[in-house]
Amino acid sequence: MTNDTPTVAVVGLGYIGLPTAAIIARTGCAVTGVDVSPEVVETINRGAIHIEEVDLDGLVQAVVSRGTLCASTQMPRADVYVIAVPTPFEKDGEHTPDTGYVMAAADAIAPVLDAGALVICESTCPVGTTDAVRDRLAALRPDLAMPGLAAGTPDIAIAYCPERVLPGRILEELVHNDRSVGGVTPRCARKAIAFYKRFVRGECIATDARSAEMTKLVENAFRDVNIAFANELSMIADKQGLDVWEVIRLANRHPRVNVLQPGPGVGGHCIAVDPWFIVHGAPEDSRVIRTAREVNDAKMHHVLERASALIEENPRVPVACLGLAFKANIDDFRESPARFIAARLARTFGSRINIVEPFARELPIEFGETGAKLVDIDTALETCGILIVLVDHDLFRSIPAEERAHALVYDTRGIWAADTPAPGRATPLRLAS
Repeated sequence: MTNDTPTVAVVGLGYIGLPTAAIIARTGCAVTGVDVSPEVVETINRGAIHIEEVDLDGLVQAVVSRGTLCASTQMPRADVYVIAVPTPFEKDGEHTPDTGYVMAAADAIAPVLDAGALVICESTCPVGTTDAVRDRLAALRPDLAMPGLAAGTPDIAIAYCPERVLPGRILEELVHNDRSVGGVTPRCARKAIAFYKRFVRGECIATDARSAEMTKLVENAFRDVNIAFANELSMIADKQGLDVWEVIRLANRHPRVNVLQPGPGVGGHCIAVDPWFIVHGAPEDSRVIRTAREVNDAKMHHVLERASALIEENPRVPVACLGLAFKANIDDFRESPARFIAARLARTFGSRINIVEPFARELPIEFGETGAKLVDIDTALETCGILIVLVDHDLFRSIPAEERAHALVYDTRGIWAADTPAPGRATPLRLAS
């Protein structure tokens, strides 16, 4: 690897892999994005994208045109390998982490691995996964000295460096956010930091691989626990006839209190998933983290019950579910509580259900044969007498009170809380929490 132009292979071209590959390619490095999907590869090689992310389309088009980014289904020889593949759950119902995609990436890298290469895992992983990648490569390539296993200078450097980005701001945050860079050895960490400093303006902080793995999980578990507190408050307030938005607004006037806003649950492939990796590694000691996950999952069912009751109490009234994404202003529906709730309502109430999702061209597969329809917001406001807010898209926030005055509202995001009367002063079916 030269100091100026390392060749790079980014393995996995999803929501993290493709933006990462494009950002690196922008620095002038020759980058090959590797993906198992021929459709994804073909899309990228013509300068297009298969995911939605702010400014990503223009960047990919530019670096493909310049010749610094290409895509392939085959693993190339490279100076640096960045693994950015999914880490889902096993299908055992126990939230067991599945690192099979990470290990498959290691298997694909091993035959083309040359001395001097750097292998970085960015996938969210249970503690110990980076060491397992090292051990896998060592078993497949006994001719190469691996860090921490052989005396003397190793042939290969291996590190873990998790992303910490916000959908909708991925390109900006890949560059400006600080990074925890965990090496299997300190030498590995230094080599990985030298690579990241090519495109990261934030601080790159050296640590060991296991600490970096845990750091990523802790960041998302911390957020999950705090959201669970807000969601639990909303369910308590509901039973006690209180306006949770008012309670939180007043509590947050305390100088050392910052309660988050409740919602219909927690979604996405990070906060809704990563805390279970900690629980899996320490099941007897992670009581708060486990409980938070259970509370946030329970909030989805709480919202489903309240929404179902509202619909049943108003027979034949058309219903609009506003939003399917797991958070505002993105097209990512992974682990989305809004998607779960809307799909359950569609299966129960069929053609009465209308879905408004500005980031969808068609409804997800689970809505098939339910009779539910994808409609625009104007159609929903004109034809639906019940509005269920599940996602706080800016489009929904902008709807003035007079345009929804005719409807019964269940606002799970509190976007209209300021002009929704508190319980006791509202009509019985105008719900605010």
